[in-house]
Amino acid sequence: MTEPAGAEDKTPDKPEPTMLEQMGGVSGLLYSSAPIAVFVLVNAFFGLQAGIWSAVGSAVAITVLRVVRKEPLQPAISGFFGVAIAAFIAYRTGSAKGFFLFGIWASLVYCGVFVVSILLRWPLVGVIWNAVNAAGTAWRKDKPSRLGYDVATLVMAALFGARFVVQRWLYDSDQTGWLAFAKIAMGYPLYALALLVVVWAVRRSDKRLKALHEADVADEAKTEAALRLKYGEQA
Repeated sequence: MTEPAGAEDKTPDKPEPTMLEQMGGVSGLLYSSAPIAVFVLVNAFFGLQAGIWSAVGSAVAITVLRVVRKEPLQPAISGFFGVAIAAFIAYRTGSAKGFFLFGIWASLVYCGVFVVSILLRWPLVGVIWNAVNAAGTAWRKDKPSRLGYDVATLVMAALFGARFVVQRWLYDSDQTGWLAFAKIAMGYPLYALALLVVVWAVRRSDKRLKALHEADVADEAKTEAALRLKYGEQA
């Protein structure tokens, strides 16, 4: 038996990436956690200077590994500079907990930016998503869509706010080990929960905008048909 023409060209649909894959997969989690774990362990056994250089060295090694494996460079470069800044602050303060200071205050800044974007009626989650996907600003004209993005943006603000409060408290309490644990635990796991809300807001908005567009098209078709009927009768 022969296959129908064109059957050989059909390939199964490529499965959509899972949430873990969208966040960089298991490797992304390990890459982001490794320099922190290395710093804390080496600092505990060999001192601050060794911990700093070990963290930077691990970040460099991860960057090289990503290059060799031909993985996206942007996360690697961002991660390297993040570790480098944290290491510099730890060196300048002469304290192991200084390694986490940049991330703590960055969380507060991010929280403020997300909150302000809601107050300005330009929720940042909606702005970023629609800008990346070149979807325009039609979502802002639909109140339910904007409300969904408000909720998603508020969740992101709460995430960064929680990170600041918890990690700042641990910083003030000189709990370096728990500070490292909190930084890792409040990273990818919280992002995964927030991403659920972001996906909900995106799908809700896309569904509504699609329905509104179809309704507009139907109205235009009805108007055009009515005009044709009217002028046809007059003729």
